Amino acid sequence: MTTTLDRLEATIRARRNGDPAASYVARLTADGRARMARKLGEEAVETVVAAMEGDAAAVTSEAADLIFHLAVLLADMGLSLDAVMAELDRREGVSGIAEKAARAKE
Repeated sequence: MTTTLDRLEATIRARRNGDPAASYVARLTADGRARMARKLGEEAVETVVAAMEGDAAAVTSEAADLIFHLAVLLADMGLSLDAVMAELDRREGVSGIAEKAARAKE
């Protein structure tokens, strides 16, 4: 079964090398990874602001933008949301405090 995230990644892959005048994904790709990272940061801040304001509809919208921009950045790096899910699976059942402490030792 194809999920929304699968379709999103397929769309991003298909549009990365398209015409920047016709595709936002192609425009972000042409602008480079630094631009992608800035857009991801902007969307994260907008999500935080909406959450602080208690605006559930805005958080939903901004979270969608955040996931989209994350997927664009991951694609640019040759990574997938499946890789992120695998990392989350690896962490499942591990205390967040213990997981963070283990990373600090690396």
